[in-house]
Amino acid sequence: MSILETAFWLAAILLAYTYAGYPLLVGVWSRWRPRPTRLRPFTPSVSIVVVACNEADCIRQKVDNLLALDYPAEHCEVIIASDGSDDRTVARVESCSSKRVHVIDFRQRRGKTAVLNDVIPRAHGDIVVLADARQRFDPHALRALVSHFADPTVGAVGGELVLVDTHAHGAELGQGVGAYWRYEKFIRRHESRVDSTVGVSGAIYAIRRELFSPLPPDIILDDVLIPMRIVRQGYRVLFEAQARAYDRTAPTAQAEFRRKVRTLAGNFQLFLHEPWLLSPRANRVWLQTISHKALRLLAPPLLAVVFVTSAALAWRLPYAVLFAAQVVFYAAAALGFRLRNRASKPIFFNVPYTFCVLNWATVVGLVRWATGKQSVMWQTNNVR
Repeated sequence: MSILETAFWLAAILLAYTYAGYPLLVGVWSRWRPRPTRLRPFTPSVSIVVVACNEADCIRQKVDNLLALDYPAEHCEVIIASDGSDDRTVARVESCSSKRVHVIDFRQRRGKTAVLNDVIPRAHGDIVVLADARQRFDPHALRALVSHFADPTVGAVGGELVLVDTHAHGAELGQGVGAYWRYEKFIRRHESRVDSTVGVSGAIYAIRRELFSPLPPDIILDDVLIPMRIVRQGYRVLFEAQARAYDRTAPTAQAEFRRKVRTLAGNFQLFLHEPWLLSPRANRVWLQTISHKALRLLAPPLLAVVFVTSAALAWRLPYAVLFAAQVVFYAAAALGFRLRNRASKPIFFNVPYTFCVLNWATVVGLVRWATGKQSVMWQTNNVR
């Protein structure tokens, strides 16, 4: 076998495992050796923490939504931490008459992780629920989250982010992003049944307060580092599909692209900050971490290797067929780009387009991380 053939098959096998083999593996694994949790009615004290910066337009609706959750009021407090807001965010929260709502006004903007380091130790609840400002919780989401903490082996629980109004508000990438999230939730659900998920959705997740340890203030992905540190302490991190938070897809492909760039830059940063994640001795869910997170960061160069080597070998079967299939796929992505402003378009175009956008976001995320241009600060309505 020539060097070109070896490179082609090695890259192709890694890509096939990343996108198809691992989901199949974890799906079969979860059926073969599931680890059930012991559920029972459980109402511990809960602190819901929302870090907000210039969210005056939606923060009062968020507070009202949290106060209306189906959970005993005497066991639940809401903490709104303003990270240097210079609009009416704090005033809108203070206008709420409920004694269950507390606002902490940090005048200097420092970023979400620095605020969490200050706020979580102040919380009174045994369970801390972390949320973003704009998503709406299902009324039963809190009960669904905390029920798992009746099992002492559980240290964190992530909920399900449900994207709505994808056609009206996210026509450019809506269908493709919706398909991506269904795929992602399939993996998280089965990882949870096996042992633990590798990260959670920052829009809705809960942790045991006693397991929180201060974060490096420049960390971008608290919703990956906090759960993984809890795993390192010997606890499980679960996914609960009945704990739903509702959000809209980004209004444009550019907005979704910025969100993904930030997330992917955060993944590169995370592996540099926490090298133990890459060690099978230190990380109990090492296989899941490598398969779910690390290999996806290698997808763009692997895709380039497959394309270039198959082009060079296209005078032979099966490489000619495989090269032609890639040309068709990327042509469909290009047409998806041309049709991006249409409210509805065939999924045959939308999924390849979304796949290419997300992989290009990996490249941009790497550049922004490597050059120090990706700040821990987030832009309002720009992070999921």
